[in-house]
Amino acid sequence: MLPVPLPLAALALLAGPAAALSAHEASFSLDTPSEVVAHVTASCGGCDWGGRGHEAAALDLRLDGHYSQHLFLTRGSEAAEYRVALGRLGAGSHRLSLGLDRKRSGRLVRGASVEGVVFRPAPPGTAGERLLAHAPVLEARPNTLGHFSDVPLVLWVETEALDGGGTRLRYSVVFSNEDGGTPPDRLMATWGRLTDLEYVYGVDLDPSGRVIGEQYQGPKHVLLPFAGRHEAEHPVLYVVTDNNMVSDRGKRTVRFAPAPVAFDLSSTSREALMDANPWTYAVSVREVRREGRVDERARPGSDKLPDPRRFATLEACAATRDATIAFSIGVRGPDGSTRWHDSDAGLPRFRIGRRATEFPNGCFRGAVALPAGIAPADIVGLRTRAFTRIAGKDEPPLPRGAGSARLERVNTLFLLGEDDQPTPSLFSWRGAVDLAPEGSAFELPIRD
Repeated sequence: MLPVPLPLAALALLAGPAAALSAHEASFSLDTPSEVVAHVTASCGGCDWGGRGHEAAALDLRLDGHYSQHLFLTRGSEAAEYRVALGRLGAGSHRLSLGLDRKRSGRLVRGASVEGVVFRPAPPGTAGERLLAHAPVLEARPNTLGHFSDVPLVLWVETEALDGGGTRLRYSVVFSNEDGGTPPDRLMATWGRLTDLEYVYGVDLDPSGRVIGEQYQGPKHVLLPFAGRHEAEHPVLYVVTDNNMVSDRGKRTVRFAPAPVAFDLSSTSREALMDANPWTYAVSVREVRREGRVDERARPGSDKLPDPRRFATLEACAATRDATIAFSIGVRGPDGSTRWHDSDAGLPRFRIGRRATEFPNGCFRGAVALPAGIAPADIVGLRTRAFTRIAGKDEPPLPRGAGSARLERVNTLFLLGEDDQPTPSLFSWRGAVDLAPEGSAFELPIRD
């Protein structure tokens, strides 16, 4: 069956006593039982994710008269497309209702407008059906409700081949931020972003597509066998920690079911998923500003950070063993001299380390704050250094100079623009250079 476009007259879902129950209905029909994705184009009157009281309009989605999920319009007042999974539906006619949930919306939000819906079914046996069929449903962490924090923005899925011919599907979420865990200054230094990217669920399938194993990432990043509830084949997960770990048990709250996007990360970092959805940068930056974690006087280690638009973000790939990496950005001053700004600020915990078991391609991101007013043309050089990694708990100290690192490529270097989204890449490079831990830096010129 072809996608079913349903252009709607712009529907105003206005705030008011009856608004939480008023709804617009869009009908569609299926020739065969299918997994269905709804592409909802909507805008939010008076919305600004970074403004207290203006954060978002919350839409209550009901499918055939039953609660399906909530959709938070996080992208402001301009019309934008949101993709939600409706699950496995039987053949025949169906009805989707979209209503403004006044209780869940920002208190100063004027309303919302649904400008179009396109339904895209994936019948059994199609390429997209398997990826949709196992996508998790997320129950929101209770302490995020009413605070407009840590909202799931994008769900992506990676596919891995298993020995014996089977397939593993790995589902991960871009959350708008994390209320606990890594503070924002260290998050930028060691990950190059303010979102929280978390693996949440994996399922192993035999060659016939039968489920032979399931797991989820629980508190303290422990992988556990999934033994919870399914809706059709969709696992139901509950966000239970302030750094967005999940459980297969919990209390029903507000549900989210973003439609999964297939993404290949074989030669890049996970953050490339954000590059494909650049609006996620803006949502995360505005959330951190709203929460008071941006301070122009902030220093590394203060748990706050200066304006995120001052940061230069680097993605590079390196093969490391018992080593961490830091980098420096060279900025040309008015007198023609170059000043270097270090991503680690001299703090070992601000250096970048990746375990090969989790990140086999060695690709990583980090970011460093530059002085206010720096333009792309002022950035003239990149230096990278390696350091012996800090031993873990109950591990003997590593001798100075232990381990190894080899820089293999630089994929991108960028700033954020006035819209809080990435500007075009300033630099890329391919090569193979060994970095001796505690040794000298390797320097690359960006411009003369």
